[in-house]
Amino acid sequence: MNLKSLLAKPFAQYIHKQIRRNSSNALLDQDAILKQLIKVGKGTVFGKDHHLDAVHSYEAFQQAIPIRDYELLKPYINQVKEGKENILWKGKPIYFAKTSGTTSGVKYIPITKDSIPNHINTARNALLSYMSETGNSAFASGKMIFLSGSPELERVGGIPTGRLSGIVNHHIPSYLRTNQLPSYETNCIEDWETKLDKIVEETIRKDMSLISGIPPWMQMYFDRLIEKSGKKVGDLFPNFSVMVQGGVNFEPYRVKLFESIGRKVDTIELFPASEGFFAFQDSQEAEGLLLNTNSGIFFEFIPAGEIFSDNPTRLSLRDVKVGQHYALIINSNAGLWGYNIGDTIKFVSTEPYRLVVTGRIKHFISAFGEHVIGEEVEAALMKAAAATNARIIEFTVAPMIAQGEGKSYHEWFIEFEKEPDDMSAFIEQTDHNLREKNVYYDDLIRGNILQQLQITRIRKNGFIDYMRSIGKLGGQNKVPRLSNDRVLADGLLSFVHPS
Repeated sequence: MNLKSLLAKPFAQYIHKQIRRNSSNALLDQDAILKQLIKVGKGTVFGKDHHLDAVHSYEAFQQAIPIRDYELLKPYINQVKEGKENILWKGKPIYFAKTSGTTSGVKYIPITKDSIPNHINTARNALLSYMSETGNSAFASGKMIFLSGSPELERVGGIPTGRLSGIVNHHIPSYLRTNQLPSYETNCIEDWETKLDKIVEETIRKDMSLISGIPPWMQMYFDRLIEKSGKKVGDLFPNFSVMVQGGVNFEPYRVKLFESIGRKVDTIELFPASEGFFAFQDSQEAEGLLLNTNSGIFFEFIPAGEIFSDNPTRLSLRDVKVGQHYALIINSNAGLWGYNIGDTIKFVSTEPYRLVVTGRIKHFISAFGEHVIGEEVEAALMKAAAATNARIIEFTVAPMIAQGEGKSYHEWFIEFEKEPDDMSAFIEQTDHNLREKNVYYDDLIRGNILQQLQITRIRKNGFIDYMRSIGKLGGQNKVPRLSNDRVLADGLLSFVHPS
């Protein structure tokens, strides 16, 4: 163990105690953050437009600040892009995080001097919590992959602008720089497959101890390593002990990832976005991710079934209940107010406040009134796969609306690594599991409105080839689990298994 690992331990213990203390004061911290947001916000153009100077309670805040998405915030963002100050937050943002939106095109999310610590410190806190709980600090001595978008930044309205991961790359502490891979030059490569080949070249002979990324990316990296070396990843990197992941539910990828590694490694899950770093796994033992309640964000929650209502119920943290699905709303010192980030969550604990991400608001199927969500299809599929000895690489689900004779159904597009021993039993089990999860889907099956789900097998690497064909291979791009239309489904028809 080198000096870096030894010094990390006491710091990890100090930070972990601080995190525990904050988690026990979550409600007080949230109240304080709301007051501070109002205090600063009332001096901005946005604050004056919404009369924040007259807001002195959460109830008044709800009346003053409507729920909004990026499109409704865009007029203020445009003023910031024109170089104007004190629009959404004091002064100007220090960065714009550039991200793709499905309805808004490119989005420019402000990051301010006050909000940047939320992005930087939360990732650090997740690693230090892990160190403190497990005692494993040895990984700090090895090489670590912090895959990012290009760290090269453009300027929009005089503000440095780029992908969030590229921005964060500029803030990696100097003591980790010597451990960081891939190189700056490789991170600047835009073409994903060229970049992946270069990452493999740079890392295949290194002492990798920590690998981070979204699970589909890590699987592609592992596949390429195995193809090049002929070894399992765990044999190639004997000191690899920590895998950091987020962005999608880990469970559908878990079995194949660990099979590629060839042995057990610890995992740390994160819940970051361009709009903020919302939660992180603070324990290897407890379920869920610890909500970031003392990091410049005041959280609100809307029951998921009301998100499209004109006047939805808005709850502060003190009113949430375990097991219920909520749309996550944020108000932050980045200048985001009543902002619907598009994710749904449910709490698994309120002492402390731990949650799991259950899906995207726009990723659902309700073509027949069933409102099936991502958590339900993932759980149904994984349970069926375990029961029938199947292994899944990737999947997505879409409605198939019958034209003329026959009944409508859900069509599941699945790329198998190993097909189930009995495909009919697998289909039966998956359908049964989903009916147990979703009473509306069960009612539609019982009422003969829908027929049992059907499976369309996708050929090997079919999802990768599809994502390549639409220019969304690699990086932070993910295959949606659910669609309420046939756009993705029809695109996948060119990649169906031939037999």
